[in-house]
Amino acid sequence: MRTQLASHFRNYTARRETRPLTDDEIRAVAPSIFAEAAHESRSSRYTYIPTIDVLNGLKKEGFMPFMACQTRVRADGKRDHTKHMIRLRHADQITGAEANEIVLLNSHDGSSSYQMLAGMFRFVCQNGMVCGETTNDIRIRHNGNVIDQVIEGAYTVLDDFEQIGQQRDTMKALSLNRAEQEIFARGALALKYGDEEAAPITESGILGARRIEDRNDDLWTVFNRVQENMIKGGVSGRTAQGRRARTRAVTGIDQNVKLNRALWLLGNEMAKLKG
Repeated sequence: MRTQLASHFRNYTARRETRPLTDDEIRAVAPSIFAEAAHESRSSRYTYIPTIDVLNGLKKEGFMPFMACQTRVRADGKRDHTKHMIRLRHADQITGAEANEIVLLNSHDGSSSYQMLAGMFRFVCQNGMVCGETTNDIRIRHNGNVIDQVIEGAYTVLDDFEQIGQQRDTMKALSLNRAEQEIFARGALALKYGDEEAAPITESGILGARRIEDRNDDLWTVFNRVQENMIKGGVSGRTAQGRRARTRAVTGIDQNVKLNRALWLLGNEMAKLKG
């Protein structure tokens, strides 16, 4: 499997590998993960939640970091404290069709609460998605005694994986005809662009398969085709003025997580309708 080196987008820098990242590799793209204290702008009421301590704790439980990124900032003084994200998966899930992942978000400058989400990584397209019900998100504000909440939150996310696997298997068992696929794609476009008329691409555009493995008609494969095309961009279309254009990749941490979660929920709603 091909190694993916660091990527530098407009809004964040990132690195994902097919093996666990070393601390030096993480530090190169996301130094804020290693911050030893909160940013100087934070008051005494701000509780510092060290991401590196959480990361090391999850490593002891067998979860290793395979992706890390952080928001790009103009002020150099905040680069070592800004918002960051790590995706970890268990060492025994390195191979296979999919792997469960823990998605960890945090900051040390007040730009983000501490968050832990359940995720899934699909190896055929090296495309990470965020899964699970939004009510199960672990969000902890940086104030008060939060250590116990952080530990409890980790176990809550781990418990979510069984339900996520069941939802994935349900999607795999459901076949969508072309009309149903276009309905799903139309809903996905509305999530990203709001007004359908503002979308520069059609349903056919985001339903396009990038590889042979993605040409099946089950809901899980359709979901992954749409999710990859929406997140990675590069789909040909036309602007409202009729000019040819290619869609842009989703390059912000918040936008990436928000759209991923919405698409997952859309997929589950479609499964309920079909089931």
